[in-house]
Amino acid sequence: MFKVITHRPLWVNILGAVVLVVLLIFLFLQSLRYFTHHGTYLKVPDVNNKNIKEATDLLHQQGFDVWIQDSVYYDTLAPLTVVKQFPEPDASVKVNRIVYLTVNRAVPPEIEMPNLVGMSFRNAELELKTRGLKLGDVTYKPDIAKNAVLEQLHINKLIKPGTKITMGSVISLVLGSGIGSVGIPVPDLFGMNYEEAIALLDANGIIPGSIIADGAIADTAAAFVFRQQPAPYNGNGVANQIRRGQMMDIWISPNKPVIKEDNLDGSLPNAPSSSHEY
Repeated sequence: MFKVITHRPLWVNILGAVVLVVLLIFLFLQSLRYFTHHGTYLKVPDVNNKNIKEATDLLHQQGFDVWIQDSVYYDTLAPLTVVKQFPEPDASVKVNRIVYLTVNRAVPPEIEMPNLVGMSFRNAELELKTRGLKLGDVTYKPDIAKNAVLEQLHINKLIKPGTKITMGSVISLVLGSGIGSVGIPVPDLFGMNYEEAIALLDANGIIPGSIIADGAIADTAAAFVFRQQPAPYNGNGVANQIRRGQMMDIWISPNKPVIKEDNLDGSLPNAPSSSHEY
């Protein structure tokens, strides 16, 4: 073969080399067109809102590869439903193009319960929506902070901030209704233990204010009330009034107080003519 090449004129060898190179380039381009499916396009089917298995089967049948790109959570959609796809439906792409899917999670993610106490109702509602939580029942109780969140509840139980909770959970709120317009007699807490006094205040819509301890108290719940502000009666023996949502300060002691009877006119022991001894 070497002799054939050397015995030919130079221009013949050059021409043969050029023809060979052109032929190789032509074959390369044709093979490239075949392997890359040049000029062959398909329309991407719409698989949104389909189950992931159904969507994957459909895409594979039409010549596409599938890649699960991300997952999100919507409680309004069935688990493993396709939420988003790329390329978009009806886009023209080449065969074997990868279609990226975003699917709805099968298990709701866990998040930390935010602290809504003290927020306005509007801000609390926005915070719940941002965290992917639902607003449940809204109830009111007397409090000076009108429309402020006093308590946050999940399944009728108080839930502390930072507690793990599944996204989509329902949170109920207790809001302050403001101070009542009608006055009620100030309840007399003298001699009650702390738990009884707080329960009575709560039943009357009165907010416990400052709790002042007299001496060392090992168990607050078992301590006794010996003073309160406002008092049940004024200096003229007339019952004081308080409105729902107002606060009352109480003083507690480890020892149960006794009433000092310094009146001889038969008046009630808790009236102003009697004095509390502690």
